[in-house]
Amino acid sequence: MTVSIEKNADQIAISGELNMQTVPEVASRMAALVAEARTTHHNLQLDLSAISRSDSAGVALLVDVLQLAKKANLEVEFYNLPEQMRAIAGISGLLDILPIRPQ
Repeated sequence: MTVSIEKNADQIAISGELNMQTVPEVASRMAALVAEARTTHHNLQLDLSAISRSDSAGVALLVDVLQLAKKANLEVEFYNLPEQMRAIAGISGLLDILPIRPQ
């Protein structure tokens, strides 16, 4: 299972499956992108529309990215949150915490 992270000028697009096997690699790559954004003073916009499947590890990744961004004094926004992730976030009480933007 592969996960792809593509960065363009304004957004970071994550595609593939987020689960316990793939999230550690994605978390490492996201930490590097947050560090890079900190040096350029760019806020983060993550497009999640191409996530094919996710479990609770994928939602935990979003929380981790949010915490990393806050420590770096950056804003982060999550776009196009897949319904599966939205349901997990809702059950976990995270919908009010995560900066989820409309589809």
